[in-house]
Amino acid sequence: MTDLQANSVEGLTPVGRETVQDRVYGQLRQSLISGGFAAGDPLRIVDLAERLQTSTMPVREALGRLVSEQALEAMPNRTVRVPLITRERLDDLERARVLIEGRMVELAIANLTEDDLEILKEINRECDLAFGEHGLDIGPVTSHFNQRFHFHIYQAAGSNVLIPIVESLWLQSGPVVRAAAQIHDEQGGLAATDHHWAMIEAIERRDADAATRSLANDIGRSFDLVRSRLMAEQAA
Repeated sequence: MTDLQANSVEGLTPVGRETVQDRVYGQLRQSLISGGFAAGDPLRIVDLAERLQTSTMPVREALGRLVSEQALEAMPNRTVRVPLITRERLDDLERARVLIEGRMVELAIANLTEDDLEILKEINRECDLAFGEHGLDIGPVTSHFNQRFHFHIYQAAGSNVLIPIVESLWLQSGPVVRAAAQIHDEQGGLAATDHHWAMIEAIERRDADAATRSLANDIGRSFDLVRSRLMAEQAA
């Protein structure tokens, strides 16, 4: 191989292979995680294609992927909808999240550095400011900070197997988070980042038990609100 050939090979850079379908899937996926869709919402291919300014095929393929991940459900009439929130699904999701994400915190706690803790504190401060600017609503902005906070910890666990499982659980939990935010608005009050600060303090002490308790409280807050609303509706 000549020097010119060698330089040409060395100068090659990776070619991005993200397709339109990947971009459509990514947008729908993030919207579900951040509570962009309510439980029971029907997702119509033509409507989504128009909003995303694309053809129907990538939308159809993306919805199929999301159905396979249990984030959406296919109905008998060939439509797709966001799953309804039932007591059984609520309990199952919360149990899985506390179990899997709690284990991620345990694995991560020894690997989180002082720099990581400063990043977590800065994310929390930015989230507090966002709550101050946008009110006590869990909207796209505050949802973004919440996701950054948790996944910064989970990435430190070093588990390529567990991360996709956590992402799937967040994907399925999006409608619950949305419903909880609406209940917060009605009741007027939100603990905001209190449980996150408690997690940071526990991580600084390398106290895995306290960190996982704070995590369980953080996850359980939204689930408890929706569970109480379901029980009240059933009683009525």
